[in-house]
Amino acid sequence: MVTQYKNLINGKLVDNGEWLDVINPATEQVIGQVPACGASELDSAVAAARAAFKTWKNTPIDERRAAIMAISGAIKENADELFRLLTAEQGKPHAQAKGEIFGAAGISAAQSTLDLEEEIIQDDETRLHRHRRVPVGVVGGIVPWNFPVMMAIQKIVPAMLSGCTIVLKPSPYTPLTTLRIAELIADKVPAGVVNIITGEDSLGPLITQHPDIDKITFTGSTATGKKIMEGASADLKRITLELGGNDASIVLPDADPKKVAEQLFWSSFQNAGQVCIAAKRVYIHEDIYDELSQAIADFAKTVTVGDGSEQGTGVGPIQNKKQYERVLELIEDAKDNGYKFLTGGDQDPSGTGYFVPLTILDNPPEDARIVAEEQFGPVMPLMKFSTEEEVIARANASEYGLAGAVWTGDTEKGVAIAEQLETGTVWINEFMHLSPFAPFGGHKQSGFGAEYGKEGLKEFTYPQVITVKRDNIVA
Repeated sequence: MVTQYKNLINGKLVDNGEWLDVINPATEQVIGQVPACGASELDSAVAAARAAFKTWKNTPIDERRAAIMAISGAIKENADELFRLLTAEQGKPHAQAKGEIFGAAGISAAQSTLDLEEEIIQDDETRLHRHRRVPVGVVGGIVPWNFPVMMAIQKIVPAMLSGCTIVLKPSPYTPLTTLRIAELIADKVPAGVVNIITGEDSLGPLITQHPDIDKITFTGSTATGKKIMEGASADLKRITLELGGNDASIVLPDADPKKVAEQLFWSSFQNAGQVCIAAKRVYIHEDIYDELSQAIADFAKTVTVGDGSEQGTGVGPIQNKKQYERVLELIEDAKDNGYKFLTGGDQDPSGTGYFVPLTILDNPPEDARIVAEEQFGPVMPLMKFSTEEEVIARANASEYGLAGAVWTGDTEKGVAIAEQLETGTVWINEFMHLSPFAPFGGHKQSGFGAEYGKEGLKEFTYPQVITVKRDNIVA
């Protein structure tokens, strides 16, 4: 019998009797069902959040921190169950799913220590001038399917810590682990502070346009982000958008191919390439291109693509059929244009599961779709470059600006190049490292606003200035 998972509204686990199927992308079998919610259930969740906000905004911050730590503890204590469920619905191998679950617990604990201190701008005989941060109100959080637990936590924790309440919508493709966490925390968080409801993609616009939601925080595609901006504009909701990326890695000629090949591979293929900050364009200096490209291709041949629940799997399936078909379309386009493949390109779409062979392309042109578009799959285009000026220009020639990396034996030179890249985050000799204390956000069409750190926490607040005039007071 398929397990049915319930929503969390006003501290209670509820359903409406209408269900959505959730598919395991490795087997294409139904592994669970979740409520198919619409306007009525959203209204109930928002009303609960609005009522809870009246009390929660005045709750001492130490009590808010304690509630967040209870969430962190519940995730950690049930990690074994949660990471297996995450693999079943999302597809990523157990080791990566375990990393996401423990990462979510750790980030919860770390971010609970943040604070937005009041600033005294002026304090003299004429006036007291105070700058403080106050919570925005009810937050609508919309979560993608690639890192469903981590992205949910990135929205729930700063909302709670700031004094906001939240209505969270998981992706209909990957809601199970989030709803299981909802069960675990239902009695650990005051009723109405955290509400989690599920539904089709059509539920998203209802959240964006709901008159009693004050802020939207969204992670997903740039195309959807633009629609959210449009919907939120009607009543000037605050928004945070973490959107797409076509992230460039630059490998300088002094990098050691033997040392960086494996790291570069995983910078593109972790979570089957379904990472907004994955390396989606890899520029390798012509002096080491042949050696390094072959080393990456050789390593790819040692990595097993398969069911994430099976021992030895390094790369799992694409999470859903729609994205699977898009990745295959990009690969077919590359084949039709005669681009050279170092690995992959031989997909048989008739099998079970949304599996795509690890695909590495050899120096396709800059205007190839597989280079110019965000692949969001296990596809890695490698390109040659000759000069630093050239590669910086090529890396920046994108509508996106989320993240990037520079690989070099000279860290000073790496930093100098990083400072010229038009992205929110640049790594030197590593990839995908995010700190809960450092802001993360995109430039250009990769969104705006920030997550993590104090800058991320500020996104859930308004600035408020209180000025007290001290002279010429009328009795």
